[in-house]
Parts: sequence; C-alpha cells; structure tokens
Amino acid sequence: MFKCVMAPRARLAYLVRMSAIISISNLSKTYKPNKPGGTGFQALKTINLEITKGEIFALLGPNGAGKTTLIGIVCGIVSPSEGTVIADGFDIIKDYRSARERIGLVPQELTTDAFETVWNTVSFSRGLFGKSKNPAHVEKVLKDLSLWDKKDNQIRTLSGGMKRRVMIAKALSHEPDILFLDEPTAGVDVALRKDMWNVVRALRDSGVTIILTTHYIEEAQEMADRIGVINKGELILVEDKNTLMQKLGKKQLTLELQDTLDAIPDDLKDLSLNLSQNGQTLTYEFDGNAEPSGIANLLRRLGDLGIAYKDLHTSQSSLEDIFVSLVKAA
Repeated sequence: MFKCVMAPRARLAYLVRMSAIISISNLSKTYKPNKPGGTGFQALKTINLEITKGEIFALLGPNGAGKTTLIGIVCGIVSPSEGTVIADGFDIIKDYRSARERIGLVPQELTTDAFETVWNTVSFSRGLFGKSKNPAHVEKVLKDLSLWDKKDNQIRTLSGGMKRRVMIAKALSHEPDILFLDEPTAGVDVALRKDMWNVVRALRDSGVTIILTTHYIEEAQEMADRIGVINKGELILVEDKNTLMQKLGKKQLTLELQDTLDAIPDDLKDLSLNLSQNGQTLTYEFDGNAEPSGIANLLRRLGDLGIAYKDLHTSQSSLEDIFVSLVKAA
C-alpha cells in the first residue's frame, strides 16, 4: 500500500500550523443592567472557539452581533462573565500580562497622537509592553508596512490609509504572535484596501496569526482561511472557507428567454425556478455538487413545452449571499 510520508521539516511546519493558539471555552458576557431590577444585556452566549496558529480567521456578523465584545475579552479590555480564554498557553485572567504581551490589537478607531512622528509613536507603543528599545525591529516593521519614508512625519500629515498602517505598526511593535484587526480597511479606498490585503497576507506568512472582523464580505472571501459567523451573541457557524462555499454555495442557471412568459408553466412547478418580473429571464437554482445537476432534465422539459432560450449562463452564490442567508435563518 502506498503511504505518503512528510519530510521532517514539512511535518513540523504542518503540526505547528494546526495547533490552537487561542482557545475559547464556554465564554459569555452579560452587561450589568442600567436600572435596578433590569435583566442586563447578554452580549455573548456560550462561545466555544479555537483559532489555529498561523491562520487568517475572519469573524463576520451584523452590527451588535458581539464581535467587538469578543475581541475585547480576548484582548483583556472587557471582563468575561463566565468561561476561559487561553492565548498562546496563557489564561487571559490568571496570566494577564503574559497573555497580553502575545496579542496585538488594531482597533477600528484611528486613535493616536496627531502631532507625534511615526517613529516615536511606534517606539512608544513598544515601551508600553515593557519591551526594551529595539530600533532594528521598529525599522523592519515600518519597512514591511511601507512606512519607512514617513518615519519622521507627524501622524496628522498622513493619509487615512497610511494612518491605518501606523495603527498596525503600533500593534506589531512588541512582536506579538496574535494580531486582531477590527475593520482594518474601514474608510480606505478600493486600491488601498487591496494593498492592505497584501500586508495582512505577508504578516500571516511571517508566522503571525490574524483574526479580523470586517463588513466587507469580499475581504473575508479574498483573505480568510476560516470563517466564523456570529449573530445575537451566538457563534452560529465556524467553517473552512472553501468547505463553506462548497456546502452552502448554491449555483444558478440563468436562461434568457426567446419569448416572454406570463408565468412558470404548471408542468415545471416541481422545479426550483424563478421567473423575472418582465417574464424574460428564467433562473434555476441547483446544487453544484449533486450528480446529476438536473440541468439536462430542465432543458429537455423546456424543449418539450416549446420554450426557447437565446442565451444561458451559470453563477455561484458569493460569501455575501451565504452570510445573509445564515443571519436571516438564525
């Protein structure tokens, strides 16, 4: 029997990559009520999640879903009501300092001293974590983020995209193994957004584990290895991106009809068909992984009914379609 054997170095890299760097167990958060007798707001409900070392994990969810609360707890900003979080082997409560040293956070808000230089801002952030001065590391971070030529510029003189890079540089100043990006490309134009994607991929390739929240579904679809969907404080799905697309991504066959139809014929009512309002387009939804797909049967039945078409094409549901359907169903 043929047996695949990994080279020692490749196997070590595989094992390191597959190990969990963040483990979240039975985590919940209920904020105290504002008024006596109030029940309080439960922002998180029994979250269990493991983030794999060296991956890009995208956390998706509508506003108020609990994304920021979850990030806040892992980063030590918000206290959990119940549960545990282990970051790179350290409990975020019992070993707060050790856990926090391993985490970098890039918040959505651009909060930094507008009149300070880029170099001083990043160097100061390193010192906040008790790290000794390391000009060589700060230089490397700035060069990796294309900020080196701006090192002596005051923050206020930078563009929005450059300010976002400075926030990432601050988060990387103390050499964390885990990086949280909360809406990293918010307010950034399309060209800079794609440039930022390359920066994030390079960070991942250097060994940093990336957890990002985003409202741009295409951002998650483009970059993430795995995707988690959170809604109303509950983690409703965690899945490998490609597996998720295969499982839930429906395919559609669109037929541009030769003549206008007033309604779908009764003989076709058993099929998953939709007719456009103008009666000129017929759409058939099918499972792309199923065999047979049913397309041949559809086209034969259309021919039997004398319904001709002048063009046809197929498309597959995007991650955005899947996300919307999951949130609606939750």
